[in-house]
Amino acid sequence: MKKLALFLLLLLSCTRYFAQEGEDVGWVARFGAAGGISPSYVFPNLDALNAQIKTFGIPELSNGMFLFGGGGYAYIMIVDNVRIGGIGLSGTQSTSGKVYGAGFVGWNHEVKYNYGFGGLTIEYTLPFVKNVALSIGSIIGGGSQSIEIFENQDSYKWGDVWPEPGIADKIKLLGVNTNIKNNFFTFTPTLNLDVPINRFIALRVGAGYVMNFSSDWKINNDQNIVGVPKDLSSNNFFIQTGIYFGFFAF
Repeated sequence: MKKLALFLLLLLSCTRYFAQEGEDVGWVARFGAAGGISPSYVFPNLDALNAQIKTFGIPELSNGMFLFGGGGYAYIMIVDNVRIGGIGLSGTQSTSGKVYGAGFVGWNHEVKYNYGFGGLTIEYTLPFVKNVALSIGSIIGGGSQSIEIFENQDSYKWGDVWPEPGIADKIKLLGVNTNIKNNFFTFTPTLNLDVPINRFIALRVGAGYVMNFSSDWKINNDQNIVGVPKDLSSNNFFIQTGIYFGFFAF
């Protein structure tokens, strides 16, 4: 919370300073609105998950993954160079393989990792940077990550998919389908550079740091689960790109 308060204070101080400087030197306030797609790349810490995946005998997941989504913004014109909008990003990666071993000969194993976040964006575009928009700001919203674990056969019969209570062998025959999920609130500091191709198209490159404020995980139908490694709820750095369409006055 100290880091969050420090960042908010710094952002507010910068906004007031640049606004005052703009009045003194005659900077023209930015205006416009745009929306578009934002392919991104995030770096989750999946070491603890990969340690479990190794026991399956299948390839590990990557500690980097693509996210896809989009967003938009508009300069509010009430406060010079401040723009408000929204963004949403999500992605999935998986690993799978057929595992041969006692009791599970020829069974398919698969692990999926899903990650996404989004929310309200608030940014201040630095007025002294000409011809492009260099903006500092944040995303205030939420996100989720989930891990899906599958152990199954190649095919099933309809009558076999209904387990009988107390019959462990039939439950084992059906395999395993487990889903654990972490929903979190996030405050994500960002830095974005928008480069206009013309008055109506701009390219974006930027970065941010997704802060996860929840370490609570749920399993299957919202049952509590304890002992989940803390690294899986750690903060994540991400890189953003994009192409935005609208009207730009940089």
